[in-house]
Amino acid sequence: MIYFNIIAFVCLFFSAQGFRLVQFNVEWLFMNYYAAAKCPGSGCPWANETEASTHFDYIAKVVDTLGPDIMNLCEVEGIDELNLLRSRMTNGANYVANLIPGTDTSTGQNVGLLTTSSWTPQKPLFRTEDRVPYPLAGSNCGYTGVNGTVGVSKHYLTEFLFYDRPTLFVGAHLLAYPEDATRCAEREAQAQVLQNYIVEYLKNVEGGAEIIVLGDFNDFDGSVVDANGNLPTSRVLDILKGVKGDKAGQYLLKSAAEWVLKEERYSDWWDKDASCISSPDEFSMIDHVLLTPGLFEKIKSVGFYHGYEEFCGKYNSDHYPVFVDFL
Repeated sequence: MIYFNIIAFVCLFFSAQGFRLVQFNVEWLFMNYYAAAKCPGSGCPWANETEASTHFDYIAKVVDTLGPDIMNLCEVEGIDELNLLRSRMTNGANYVANLIPGTDTSTGQNVGLLTTSSWTPQKPLFRTEDRVPYPLAGSNCGYTGVNGTVGVSKHYLTEFLFYDRPTLFVGAHLLAYPEDATRCAEREAQAQVLQNYIVEYLKNVEGGAEIIVLGDFNDFDGSVVDANGNLPTSRVLDILKGVKGDKAGQYLLKSAAEWVLKEERYSDWWDKDASCISSPDEFSMIDHVLLTPGLFEKIKSVGFYHGYEEFCGKYNSDHYPVFVDFL
């Protein structure tokens, strides 16, 4: 494996046969007022449309710098916002926006997809509306409330063809608060919903398939730990990887972050001391790219783009993008 300086590497070219995949939580990419969340307004970082518009410009610059072929975006309001982002990008006309609305009426957030015209998905975006009871058997979340069911409100599914192999592509944004017992139990069930679909998909693909699951999972990886050594109380990552869960052992995913030095593994800032100034102990890795061993072997390099500072009042995202370059 090759380790590298992230900032220096970002703009290096990669072969015409390869492609760059990016996961980016763009933090409330909203322009039209969404009443339930009061955004733009008092419910999100952007107090008005002027601030929201400035945020779009900052995000566009980051995307231009990264030059993705395929990018998963979390916290997007809708397809209009994806197209507005394209309009602010230098090469936005070369991208196609895809989004299927989810069911998170509280925040109004969705998960979107931007691709260059050379890497459009093989199928239109679709969703699973399945729900799973929580807490799952064997959960260590510490949840003591009433049993319930949960689905994945913010996600999409589609299919690409990578290296002449059908590839299930899952973009997801799971429930927030990694250390909250209720959210932990619900998030495990969300992971089980996605695991169930992955196994069902594989049953129906003759000759097998590859899988990519990426997004903001709002949880830590106990096997590939982040820069601050955060450990999960949940089994979310292990369920998504196929290591645990009701259908454990029927597939295996690996984390692209294995390619990155531990001290560079951070994708999110939480201002835990409310100082409005970021400090090294306030960063964690809750954005992940998981993929089958066949695709893992095709990786050329992986990094976390840390090209901007985090502080209260910034116009960039409170997350950093993850990029994966394939051979």
